[in-house]
Amino acid sequence: MLKVLLSPAKSLQTESGCFLEPTVPLFEKQAQDMVNKLKKLTPKALSQLMSISEDLAQLNWSRFQDWRELEENPNAIQPMFAFSGEVYRGLNASSFDKDSIVYAQESIRILSGLYGVLKPLDGISPYRLEMGSKFSPKAKQKNLYEFWDNQITEYMQKDLKDSDVIVNLASKEYTRVLDFKTLPNRVITPVFKDYKNGKLKTIMVYAKKARGSMAHYIVSNRIENLENLKGFDTDSYAFDSNLSSESEWVFIR
Repeated sequence: MLKVLLSPAKSLQTESGCFLEPTVPLFEKQAQDMVNKLKKLTPKALSQLMSISEDLAQLNWSRFQDWRELEENPNAIQPMFAFSGEVYRGLNASSFDKDSIVYAQESIRILSGLYGVLKPLDGISPYRLEMGSKFSPKAKQKNLYEFWDNQITEYMQKDLKDSDVIVNLASKEYTRVLDFKTLPNRVITPVFKDYKNGKLKTIMVYAKKARGSMAHYIVSNRIENLENLKGFDTDSYAFDSNLSSESEWVFIR
């Protein structure tokens, strides 16, 4: 199986609800520990921590006050449907039938600053906490990378089968939390480039959508053989073997 890594989104559709029975996030206890500390921050402190406006800080302060574990949360949302932004527009999870949703639950893992790693159907509370935040619930730690340390890598070691291939569609901010060298599985990082003014460039807004579109392609076509991923052609992208390496596959348009 191809195991797809995605980053979360900053924006959320908080009324999305749950499409299927929600699953419990693996690191929910760690998330609770973080929320307990985040609840004590003022909106102004959150604004400074997250580099966001006062209005957004007030919104996220309220979210942390209302945060609940899944067992106590009748208004849980599921990340695959709740996250918005270009990656999740490309993923277009609302178009999946039930079988595709179940397949996505097995094949997609979403890295998270608050929850560590999420499955698409995990039941979560609305939040915003980027992996690069200089925050930790433990006093001697400077940031979330130190907090998560090897917890997520160890989870992936248990989650992956020997034959699985990791398709890394997450941003560097999030994949930095993983120690890929300790994972025996092959890792492929797709790169998406567009011609602009006669030169190939990575245009981030397009690249983000393409990441989600590739995840959609994998799920909807049940891609199990890595070579078949080269057939990805959504939005006119095409695999370029000359620009690609063993670990970095380049798709251009």
